[in-house]
Amino acid sequence: MKSQKKEMETRMFTQKTRTESVVQDISGNYPLETKKRPFEDNKNSEKGSRKKKKNVNTKLEPVEVKIEANDKSEKENAVDGDRKNNTNSDNQLPSSAVSLRILSDQKFSTLEGKVCEPTLMGVKYMGFTTMTEIQAKAIPPLLEGHDLVGAAQTGSGKTLAFLIPAIELIYKLKFKPKNGTGVIILSPTRELSMQTFSVLTELMKYHRHTYGLVMGGANRSIEAQKLSQGINILVATPGRLLDHLQNTPDFLYKNLQCLVIDEADRILESGFEDEVKQIIKLLPKNRQTMLFSATQTKTTEALTTLAVKQEPMYVGVDDHKEQATVESLEQGNLPTLANDCSWQKSEKRMMVLYTFLKKNRKKKVMVFFSTCMSVKYHHELFNCIHLPVMSIHGKQQQTSRSATFHEFCNAESGVLLCTDVAARGLDIPAVDWIIQYDPPGDPKEYIHRVGRTARGVGTSGHALLFLRPEELVFLKYLEQSKVTLSEYKFAWNKLVDIQLQLEKLISKNFSLNRYAKEAFQSYLRAYHSHHLKYCFDMDTLDIAKVSKSFGFAEPPAVEWKVTNKGPKRIGRGRVRKF
Repeated sequence: MKSQKKEMETRMFTQKTRTESVVQDISGNYPLETKKRPFEDNKNSEKGSRKKKKNVNTKLEPVEVKIEANDKSEKENAVDGDRKNNTNSDNQLPSSAVSLRILSDQKFSTLEGKVCEPTLMGVKYMGFTTMTEIQAKAIPPLLEGHDLVGAAQTGSGKTLAFLIPAIELIYKLKFKPKNGTGVIILSPTRELSMQTFSVLTELMKYHRHTYGLVMGGANRSIEAQKLSQGINILVATPGRLLDHLQNTPDFLYKNLQCLVIDEADRILESGFEDEVKQIIKLLPKNRQTMLFSATQTKTTEALTTLAVKQEPMYVGVDDHKEQATVESLEQGNLPTLANDCSWQKSEKRMMVLYTFLKKNRKKKVMVFFSTCMSVKYHHELFNCIHLPVMSIHGKQQQTSRSATFHEFCNAESGVLLCTDVAARGLDIPAVDWIIQYDPPGDPKEYIHRVGRTARGVGTSGHALLFLRPEELVFLKYLEQSKVTLSEYKFAWNKLVDIQLQLEKLISKNFSLNRYAKEAFQSYLRAYHSHHLKYCFDMDTLDIAKVSKSFGFAEPPAVEWKVTNKGPKRIGRGRVRKF
């Protein structure tokens, strides 16, 4: 027991769950180079922690009902145009046109003398030898201490572009736990913060500085205790960081040297603008600021003005690109009613998805829906009819989201149903297909969704967009964003026709019926609130046929708001055309 206690005293803390913060051993020192300003010691670092709350996780039991397909040959051969799965060795990155566009001609070895040996050893441990364009352009000025605004699409390697200079800064300043937090990295979502933290963990393999993660859904008391002990590099989501800045008295952040805002446009789109403004006001003004974003808008420009006090350097890698997405990505467009563009077969939308997933069950597929309730319903339905799927959406408990995220990342094959919570920044390995079952909000959102596949060097993937004939005008918006799609044909006579069995199941199963009704209602509300009314017009929807795609023989009675006067009711003999 005594030896165990001694061992614990040499560590700040160890990883207990996926959602808890982690830091490395803090014993030992490396030769240090420079020092900028004196630090304030964290005098209250030994304050006790609060009691840990129990995490209650509820889960609906699956309904044991089986829907049988018509014929095995139909299940195996229902979808025409099936493409071969591209597989690459885990330890080898083949050269390609894509790699030439992502990578620069600069080697990480050129940073010798500018970057400390432990960091270079970490980069080598991760298997990187050549810098990407954003890394080659951003790292040198950041090492010189400049503020920087970087524009780069997902999968361009920008995480290392800001981590390497940030680590180098606290290394040169001889940061120790008693000095508190020297670097804060803001991420828009819990999943992206976990991913950034995972990269940081690998890069810090040969360092002795402390680092950690705080985010919504994790145990706040444990986070507060670890912050009081001193975390040199902190990855955080905006809401939880602001909470600790305001309410954790032993959180020492007055020595902050660097603030990184990753996916700045996504942070603002997610409604964290007020939180970020408050965070910036609370943090020391004398610091280096790095702001990275996939797109530059007036809002991100306003945030830049607020966060950056001196004139920043602007670095972009997409200024002269003709293609908005990764060029190895094959994209296909699916009008859900085949080539005749008739809305008579709109009720087959679910059967198309079911057949496609059955056909590609040995591949890695992500399916995007517009609402959390749609994800929840289709997750319960598919698992009930023996089509195993996973799901991630915003209404899940963090423990469940984290476990699912890691499970899908590590899986060789599988299906993940998700909302746009998973669409930005996440690096999920070897995704074969991105299916957009519900249309995206705009071309920018489309690009971020399909960015989950064909990530990195020498990889390829496929994207499939479901559209109704009345929605094909959306393709013009995509063309304006330099995204071109080709038609992907289905053999309609080979679809697995489960409609009648599905309607029977939904009518008899109370839980599935409730989920289906809530999903149907949320779909209508999301469609009605779509800001591209010219493309996605409620007047073109046949509600009765839409309801069939949710497993109803006739539309259920649901309410959805169309004016400030209150909700309108549809269903069961009161179906109105919208």
